[in-house]
Order: sequence, then C-alpha cells, then structure tokens
Amino acid sequence: MDRNGLPGARGLAGGSTAGPPDHARAAPAGGTGPDDGTRATRVGGAAPPRRVRMRAPRRAAAVAATAVLLGGALTAAGPAAAGASPAAGRTPPPVPGCSAPYRVTGKLAGGTTWRMCWHYDSSAGLVLDDVSYQPRGEARPIRVLTSAKLAQVHVPYDDGQAEYDDLTGFGFGYGLQNLKPEECPGGTIRSVKVPDTGAVDGLCVTTRSRGHAYRMAKDDGTGVWHEEGRDLLLYTVNKVSWYEYITEWRFSSDGTVSANVGATGSLSPGDYDAGDGRGWPIGKGAADYAVSHSHNVFWRLNFGLDGGAGDRIEQYDSAVTPPPAQGSPTTRTTRTPVTRELAGDAADMRWWRVVSAKGRNTDGHARSWEIVPGPTAKHAGRPYTRHDVYFTQNRACEQFASNNTLDCGPSAPDSVDGWVNGETLANPVVWVHIGFHHIARDEDQQPMPVHWQGFQLAPRDVTAMNPLTPADLADQNGAPPTGS
Repeated sequence: MDRNGLPGARGLAGGSTAGPPDHARAAPAGGTGPDDGTRATRVGGAAPPRRVRMRAPRRAAAVAATAVLLGGALTAAGPAAAGASPAAGRTPPPVPGCSAPYRVTGKLAGGTTWRMCWHYDSSAGLVLDDVSYQPRGEARPIRVLTSAKLAQVHVPYDDGQAEYDDLTGFGFGYGLQNLKPEECPGGTIRSVKVPDTGAVDGLCVTTRSRGHAYRMAKDDGTGVWHEEGRDLLLYTVNKVSWYEYITEWRFSSDGTVSANVGATGSLSPGDYDAGDGRGWPIGKGAADYAVSHSHNVFWRLNFGLDGGAGDRIEQYDSAVTPPPAQGSPTTRTTRTPVTRELAGDAADMRWWRVVSAKGRNTDGHARSWEIVPGPTAKHAGRPYTRHDVYFTQNRACEQFASNNTLDCGPSAPDSVDGWVNGETLANPVVWVHIGFHHIARDEDQQPMPVHWQGFQLAPRDVTAMNPLTPADLADQNGAPPTGS
C-alpha cells in the first residue's frame, strides 16, 4: 500500500490482548548491536573527524535506578511507606506497578496528579512506563501510556560525508551527564546506574510554571477567572561527542503531555571548510564555515489507553470551500479510521488521535489523545525520515526508528518505514518524527544555545470539562448560559 495514502474506512480490527510494557517483554535495554558508529562510515568511506567518541561499550546491560525522590509535592514511597497501614476508613492511593526507586508521583496545583514508572536503557536513555493521569474529581488514575521513549536521533551532514544514528550507533545512553543541584531547582536529582560507567546523578524530577492555564473575565466586570498552569518535569542530559541532548518530558496540570529534545553543547570543530559551498560563516570574515546538518528525532509511544487493548487511530482532515457570492467560506471535517499500518504526512488542517477502546468520560464520549507535532523540517534523505508519523502494529523487537539493533529476523527491515506493510492495527504503536535543519549562526558560539524539537499529546474528551474548571463554573457543561 502507498505509505502516503490512507487506508479505506474499514474500521478497527481488534482482539489482540495488550501485553506488559515492551521493556519487560523484549528486554531491549542494553544496545544489543555493536556500538561502533557504523552509520558514520557507510557514506563515502571513513567519516571526517567531526566527533570524538566518549566511550564505546559493547556489552548488553540491564540498567536500574537507585535513588528515591522525597518531599514536597513530588513523592516516591519507600519500603516503610509502602508497608504502612492506611488510616481507618481511608482507601490507600493507587500507585504505579513498579518498586519505589522507579516510581514518580507528582501532585500539581489545581489537584492534578501524574504517576509513572521509569527505567534507563543503555541505547534509548530515559524510558517512562505506566504513565497515568488523575485530574481533580476523578476517582481513579487514567492510564495514558504503557511506555514512552526516544527512538532515534539521526544526524546526516549536508555534505554527505557523515551520518550518525546517535542512539544505537554512537553510545547515547552511555553519555548520561551528572546534574548539579542548581540545574534542578525545587526538585530532586535521582541516581542512575549506567553500564560500564557506574552511578550518575542524572535524572531531574521537579515542577515548573507553564504560564496561564486559562483566563476569562466575567461579563459584568466584577472579576476574572484565571489559573497558572504547572508541569511535572523529568529530564536527563546525554552527551554525544560535541553535542549534549536534553531529553525532557512535561506533564501538565491540564492533562497535556509534552516531549522535547534540546540540543546544546558545542558545534563540531571537524569541518569549517569554506570551499565546499556549504554551511555558514562562523568567526571573523568568511574563512570558517561550520558545516550544516540535520537532527531527525524520533519517539516511540505505546499507549494502552485506560489499561486496555484495542486502541484506535483516527485521522481528521478539514477542507475549506471558497465562499459563494455574498457568502462566507465553509469548512467540512472528515474522519478516517486508520485500520492498517500507515506512514503519515502532516498537512494543513490534518491531525491524528489515539482513541481508547474502553474509556469514556462522564459525558459518554470516548477518551482520546491528540498528537500535536511541533515545528519540523522534514529531511528527504532516507525513507524513514520522509514521513512525520508512523503507526505500526506493536512488535517487541521494533524499538528504534533507524539502525534498529534488536533481532527481528534475518531478513527483517531495520527501520520504521520497512515495518509499515499493511498489517491490521490491533495494538498500535505511534512513532513521531520531528526534524531540525541546523544552519549555524554566530550566536552558536560558545556554548551553543539550546534548540528544541518536540510534540505534545493533548487530552481530547478525557474529562467532561476543563480539569481545572473553578467550582463556580462547574455547572456550565454543554451550551453555556448567556453571560458568565
């Protein structure tokens, strides 16, 4: 089937049972392939010295975290707390299905609580598991993600002389950096055991303000409803040669999930050749041209909404009809069920959502999460970088969007584009791709300011109203009264 096209509206083929999180089933942690930068040398022979390898471990290793986050609104119950008896008549709060050292619970202003587990993968770095969301007024946590992680950072240089897969080809996971207390204000830094390196104080768990959550003035001028939003923030920093990648996950009080990668550190000193006609002059005059390159970042998301199987994928497209004489334009939106594997391309007024097979809000609407891509520069150099989103049937061996190092069989493709082959989506995995073409500027020295790439998951009909609705507006569900 054409990966650019949509399958027909055949409905969702369901039935398969969602298994445990991917890392528990497939044990992908540990970079099972050689960490020798093979992608860097496949284009035009030996790569120029644009990178200095920090380390090149070759053995697979299971990774664990050791610290417990304590205090404030961010809690992780230790063994004593886990064994304590609840107060009489009080139901103990639900906790994620992992041991205390791997558990994060963040209660934010406005009453929203996020819960999740985490582990560390020597290829992917930080991996989140069993992520749930409990807004104020909900009796139980709402499962959002079974697992979420980076799935590749692909870096091709404009002159075609070097190309890297930073996660599976250049030791991304082994470059976890120690964080200083001032880098995690108001939070706690957790210790992470990195294979062949030892314990690294490398995971920050904290909260941050996100500005206005909402604002609405009363029609009679007597006041304003407003609230400031808060984020639960988890982040790590991984050094890959000259670059440092900040991997952050934000979980907002209004239910939004934001995934971002920020690139900082230093420009590679390996190619400042002005004679090849590529790059941008850095420094005095026009003698030193820093070579341009792309960062194609992929994420892998396994939802399992509401803890069940059979999530559905839907694509929405809106088309505008020009106005008739003396009239106004009209817009019609159509829904297309994505029932088979798809390589999707973003377009004006197009979006996708992942729909729960079992969860409904109190209005009776199916819970879903909308995929909201950030700005992107799509790179056409490889088949897997030519599309913005992929929906594939969940396979334990399919973990990295390119240079996949897990064994899927002797003739299996090693990139996500090859896994899109028309199979029915009974248990879909979502791959999000965001590209950035980095043309250096004078301000990139020194150090280089962070440039961000990412996307959001926006709750759509997860709750019947805004989860932060003030009490005196709680009766305005549906058509609002005249005036507020």
